[in-house]
Amino acid sequence: MASTVPCGILSPSPPPPAVWPPLDFALGALACCAACVFTNPLEVVKTRLQLQGELRAQGSYQRHYRGVLQALWVVGRTDGLRGLQKGLSVGLIYQGVMNGVRLGSYSYCETLGITLFPGGSLVAGAGAGALGALIASPAYLIKTHLQAQTVEAIAVGHQHNHLGVSDAFVTIYRREGLIGLWRGVNGAVPRVMVGSAAQLATFTTAKNWVSHSQWFSPNSRLTALIAAMISGVAVAISMTPFDVISTRLYNQPVDEFQRQWRHNQPVDEFQRGQLYQGFSDCVLKVWRAEGPLGLYKGMGPVFLRLAPHTVLSMLFWDLMRQQAIKDKQSQESN
Repeated sequence: MASTVPCGILSPSPPPPAVWPPLDFALGALACCAACVFTNPLEVVKTRLQLQGELRAQGSYQRHYRGVLQALWVVGRTDGLRGLQKGLSVGLIYQGVMNGVRLGSYSYCETLGITLFPGGSLVAGAGAGALGALIASPAYLIKTHLQAQTVEAIAVGHQHNHLGVSDAFVTIYRREGLIGLWRGVNGAVPRVMVGSAAQLATFTTAKNWVSHSQWFSPNSRLTALIAAMISGVAVAISMTPFDVISTRLYNQPVDEFQRQWRHNQPVDEFQRGQLYQGFSDCVLKVWRAEGPLGLYKGMGPVFLRLAPHTVLSMLFWDLMRQQAIKDKQSQESN
C-alpha cells in the first residue's frame, strides 16, 4: 500500500512508513464499515441467489430471483426498504472486526518487510484474511441467517427465523454451545484467504504499476482508485465459488440436540449439519446436483458488491493511512 514510486515495475517498493498498529486496525475497520453501508443491499441479494435452488437441478425449482435488479426490486417490494439492509448491524460488526484484523495484520507484515519477498503479498494477504475470518466468523454466521430470512412467498434456503441479532446469538449458543457460533468457519477461512490474497496482492501490485507509469502526480487519489478497481475484478472472479460454499455451510439447518450415553456417562455431541458434512462435501454435492455453474451462483451481485466494496474500502483505507502518516511526519518535524 506504499505511496512511494518503485525504481522498476517489477521492483519491490520499500516498506511504507509504519502506522501505529491500533490506529491501523481502526482505520481498516472504519474504511470497510463505510463501504458496507453502501453495498449491504447487494449482499442481501447475493445471499438469496446463492441459496436459491439449493441442491436442486436447474429448472426443477421456482426462481424467485432472476437477476440483480429484479432481485433488488422483489426484496424491496416484499420486505420494504429495510429488507434491503437486513443484517446491516451485524454486518458492520463483521466488517469492523474481520477487516480491522485483516488489514491491520497485512500492514504489519508490510512494515516487517514480508511483502518484499517473492509471493510475500499473497502469503501475507492469505494469512491476514484467515486470521480475520476466524475471529469474526460468528458475526458472518448471524448475518447470513438474517439476510436469508424473509416471507414464505419468496423464501429460499433454510429459514432460521431469528428475532434479531441478539436473539440469534443467544439461540445458537443455547442450542449448540459456544462452538456452534463458529459453525461454517471451515468455509469462511478459505473464502477470505482467497479473497484477501487476491485483493491485497493485486492492489499493491497495481498501485506500484500505476505509480511507476507516472500517469498522475505522486500520491494522487486516482492512483489508489484505479488500483482498487483492478483489485475488485480479481477478487470477484477468484472468490465467488468459495463465497457460495461459505453461504451454504453457514445457512444449513443442524440436527436437533441429542444427549448420547456412553459407559453410563452423558456425552453431548456436536450437532451436525443436515445438508453438508464440511467444505469438500459441500463442493461435491453442489457440483453433482447443480453442475459447475452452481458454484458461480450469484456471480452478478458478487461482482457488483465486491468490486465497489473493494474500491471503496481500499480507497478509504489508503487515503486515511496516507493522512495518518502525514500527520505523524508533521508532528515529528515540529
